[in-house]
Amino acid sequence: MRLICLNLTLLLLANLAASAAVPVINNFASPHAQVRAVGLDEVQWTTGFWAAQFASCRNQMLPGMGRLMEGTNYTQFFRNFEIAAGLTEGRYRGAPFNDGDFYKLIEAASAAYAVTHDEFLDRHLDRAITVIAKAQRNDGYIHTPVLVAQRNGDTNAVAFRDRNNFEVYNMGHLFTAACVHHRATGKTNLLAVAIKAADFLEQAFANPSPELARNSICPSHYMGLIELYRETRDARYLELAKSFFAMRDLVARSGDGGDDNQDRVPFLEQTEAVGHAVRANYLFAGAADLFAETGDAATWAMLERVWTNVVAEKLYITGACGALYDGASPDSSKDQKHITRTHQAYGRNYQLPNTTAHNETCANIGNVMWNWRMFLASGEARFMDVAELALYNSVLSGVSLDGTNFFYTNPLRVTDPLPTELRWSRTRVPFVSSFCCPPNLVRTLAELGGYAYGKSSGTIWVNLYGGSTLSTKLPEGTLVKLTQQTEYPWNGRVRITINECGPSPFALKLRIPGWAKGATVRVNLGPVTDTTSPGSYFELRRDWKPGDVVDLDIPMFAQMIEANPLVEETLGQAAVKRGPVVYCLESVDLPPGVRLMDCRVPDGAQFMARYDQRLLGGVVTLNTTLMAGTPGDWSGKLYRELKPQELRPVKVQLIPYFVWGNRGTSEMSVWLRQP
Repeated sequence: MRLICLNLTLLLLANLAASAAVPVINNFASPHAQVRAVGLDEVQWTTGFWAAQFASCRNQMLPGMGRLMEGTNYTQFFRNFEIAAGLTEGRYRGAPFNDGDFYKLIEAASAAYAVTHDEFLDRHLDRAITVIAKAQRNDGYIHTPVLVAQRNGDTNAVAFRDRNNFEVYNMGHLFTAACVHHRATGKTNLLAVAIKAADFLEQAFANPSPELARNSICPSHYMGLIELYRETRDARYLELAKSFFAMRDLVARSGDGGDDNQDRVPFLEQTEAVGHAVRANYLFAGAADLFAETGDAATWAMLERVWTNVVAEKLYITGACGALYDGASPDSSKDQKHITRTHQAYGRNYQLPNTTAHNETCANIGNVMWNWRMFLASGEARFMDVAELALYNSVLSGVSLDGTNFFYTNPLRVTDPLPTELRWSRTRVPFVSSFCCPPNLVRTLAELGGYAYGKSSGTIWVNLYGGSTLSTKLPEGTLVKLTQQTEYPWNGRVRITINECGPSPFALKLRIPGWAKGATVRVNLGPVTDTTSPGSYFELRRDWKPGDVVDLDIPMFAQMIEANPLVEETLGQAAVKRGPVVYCLESVDLPPGVRLMDCRVPDGAQFMARYDQRLLGGVVTLNTTLMAGTPGDWSGKLYRELKPQELRPVKVQLIPYFVWGNRGTSEMSVWLRQP
């Protein structure tokens, strides 16, 4: 009977998908969402910054990652599915989360297909999905480390024996990829695999013990299950997501939880971000999805508390998070038995080291995902401000300009020599053993058009500025087509042209970033109107007609930024930010004989912005004069007598942080000493 119901459901969904938009988050029917996502197929990047990033994703990152994941040079991804399906022989190779990384690639390819309709992508997706479906066990279980071991006769290979085996994490990425693929192609082949896997989880976790409940490492499955509910409208998957949240309390009450996985205290009692930053951000993103469906006030209150803690006390200037390679939490607790070793973790408040910053690219992407969902739930600009900050800085820094090499960690200072040996490279590399970040980057860039706009009753929300077109229907059914022209983030002039609209009035809501001062708006070259305060949406509601033009002008000033004095590592230092872009000094741009740590930025420093189309793919540099001292001999010394240094001026250029490391090995710093 269940198989018959599944087939009928898939047939219905296939018919619905044929005419539906392709959102990453299908929150159209979410009762507590203030803003609805637009479809990936409704937005086209045309020119400028994000168009270039999408082109790199489509033309370099996707093909390169496809070749890497189909091959066996570094490790195995697709080959593990082939072995599990009985199509070839061999053993499992790779990290236990390799399945999830491959699902991210499928999601990225599906998102790119939604925009490009490239038949090459469609054919390769079908080929991969056929193998995945064949690898899946009849009861719906799918996790190739266990399936391959079972096929090779290992009787100890059973589901959920190791709570750190990432089984549910992998399935969570399967759910999300299946939903995006179904919307993009109208096909139900991967969705059928996801539904079977979700049904398996429903049975497996029907009566969970505390030990079984701990199988929630890096909880992508909260987002995945809620998206599967949105796609199928099968309430069982929403209830299953709720039960997984409840399981966290079961673990906490058993005394078996820990801060590294955010289950030491009951879920709704959390007051700050702790532990593994990717796990934390995925958890909070899933909770924001849950709020959009349930409207639970306690869930939103918890999210607000934790978000405020991150933004006010634990967030890097680049939007990065997860400061520590390793630590312990709760910090300095008298109750020793509750202290947990934490890994890739949020540290204590104001603990933001620069040279040893971890800032995993996945954590920064998780920060974007969390804040985007908070925006969709609330319509508040502060959340998109944080998402934009991370996107332009700590997310894009994770990939080289040619789209082939990647950072796992994203430090804010690199010196030669480093003060301590660190695990991950300070140069981008084509592969790292923990390969979760590169496919995460690919799917993020492939899906970024869906972040650019939103819609609600009688309203279009403009979230990200970039040359693009939008063609969408408002919830009332009114078709709206518009074009955005801008060179943002290099300058702040944005022109939006209404190409098509109905007779009814509607609003354009333009995000005025929190850093923006003196932004103005004009309609049809009419009088200049000052916008509302920074960090909000400026609303223009009127009877529009085709050809109407809106000009938004956001002044772009280079600003020197200081950190809260409780951030000990940046005392007496300043950073430079222009618009949403954080800048850094790279040793490549220093004159001979001057070391990066010799340089100081004086009060009142002047910065001349200059666009250089030949440098680093085309960026705005900031030219300025710093003061350089003579460091003297520190060898073998921890302290020495303070003596005045003679400073001399040196002319330098600062570059955007996200492009550092693309000109060979170098030193780099975001924070610069002050005299």
